[in-house]
Amino acid sequence: MNNKKVCEVEILVTSDIHGHIYPTDYRTTEEQSLGLAKIASLIQRERRHIPDLLLLDNGDLIQGSPMASYFIKQGASVPHPAIAVLNHLAYDAAVPGNHEFNYGQDVLRRVMADSEFPWLSANIVDAGTGKPAFGRPYIVKQAGPSDDPVKVAVLGITTHYIPHWENPLHLEGWEFRDALETTKAWVSLIRETERPDLLIVSYHGGFERDLVSGEASEKLTGENQGYAICRKAAGIDVLITGHQHRFLAEQLGEVTVIQPGSLGQALGKIVVHLEKRGEQWGICRKSAELLRVDDSVKADEAVLKMLSGLEAETQRWLDQPIGKVEGDMRIPSPFICRMADHPFIEFVNRVQMNAADAEISCAALLSEDSRGFGAIVTMRDVLGNFMYPNTLTVLRLKGRDIRAALEQTAAYFVMDPDGNPAVNPAYMKPKAQHYNYDMWEGIRYELDIARTFGERVVKLTDLSGRPIGEEQEFEVVMNSYRAGGGGDYDMFRGRPVVREIGIDMAELVAEYIREHRTIQAGCNHNWRVIGHDPMVQ
Repeated sequence: MNNKKVCEVEILVTSDIHGHIYPTDYRTTEEQSLGLAKIASLIQRERRHIPDLLLLDNGDLIQGSPMASYFIKQGASVPHPAIAVLNHLAYDAAVPGNHEFNYGQDVLRRVMADSEFPWLSANIVDAGTGKPAFGRPYIVKQAGPSDDPVKVAVLGITTHYIPHWENPLHLEGWEFRDALETTKAWVSLIRETERPDLLIVSYHGGFERDLVSGEASEKLTGENQGYAICRKAAGIDVLITGHQHRFLAEQLGEVTVIQPGSLGQALGKIVVHLEKRGEQWGICRKSAELLRVDDSVKADEAVLKMLSGLEAETQRWLDQPIGKVEGDMRIPSPFICRMADHPFIEFVNRVQMNAADAEISCAALLSEDSRGFGAIVTMRDVLGNFMYPNTLTVLRLKGRDIRAALEQTAAYFVMDPDGNPAVNPAYMKPKAQHYNYDMWEGIRYELDIARTFGERVVKLTDLSGRPIGEEQEFEVVMNSYRAGGGGDYDMFRGRPVVREIGIDMAELVAEYIREHRTIQAGCNHNWRVIGHDPMVQ
């Protein structure tokens, strides 16, 4: 007769919600299969079977939706809507992601103060004391049978790459220590001092290598260290990941890993089976799966009701006309938009140059869902094209830096077997990175994508046609993410900062349109991609 004592521990995980609570496409107002309200229904369903499950959020929670933008803009004294929902659902802990810092320290501290759960990050420390900046690097919880509970430790880690992107004022007084080295040290300490039956690391970061082959899947900058954490940080049972917006439920060596996409499109579920071995519980087996949100999942009515007023206000705000367009600024094809100068991108660059008083600008089309502007422009249109709270930075660059940046941009394209331009697969995996293709104003250039990488800039002059010298200096405005070298633009790192514009790009665009009332669609055709069938343009 088998008298072994066994139990199950269930962990549910959200990550990269980006402020999406209502299942709404804010560009069209149509319902979609996403958002915390629908995730809440899945959580409640799981809780009916296992009431004492662990519920964790892995970061990038408070930024990214029009509702979140509207809430921050109003400066309301009530809790952030995403925090209100997590409180309602009784989350056990959350980990700060890189976008938690976008609105500055006052907002972040308020968010954390309003949370009825701890925020965990062992590697973000006070620069003076070296102690964890948010109080608790890890928590210990009890799960399983009440008479003999399983001891579960949860360690929080955040990608240490944030200072490369974020406004330094938003990070003042904090030090971001290496995620891998911090994880190794804290896992060892937790194993020694707490002796948990189950150890979970919740890491707002992703995988830098293919999980099967181990081959590098991106440039090894340190932004994502999930693979190294699994291989080198001994003692981890479960690794929760995020940041890359991937859908992963895998086993990497002895570590069960999960990443539940973004925007509340899936809920991560890990089940750990344990049996009693002497005085401690031992793990028998583990499984991970993604509970997808689809049309069969109905939004939780309690969540919808608690935020119905804010949602209605957000929708009214989004529908306010702020100006009109003469001409055509629509983007029917993002791919074609990236092949030659386009009126919408020209407009974006001119807004940046106007705001920053700079002679040259570079900007990206931030999303494949960006559609430019129609005849009437509303706040819905603005936020649909400028979904990130990017601020602007003016760098002093030399001609050689500009050329190097254009070569980096040109790497976005490859030629397919038929000799037609296509997107470089490196920009599609492990996640889509179309926002790392920049388009410039204030110079003239041509990119020949039939040529070898690094030799594609075949024309680079000023607007009058004079070649740009390697040592010639210019003031160039770009978003703060790019100015910090984000997207592998290493040539920008450490370059002199001339000035910074602390207003996010969506607000700059909206104010420009309000001021001018009517904006003209047009472009000076200062750049193009060549080396392919000209009919593609």
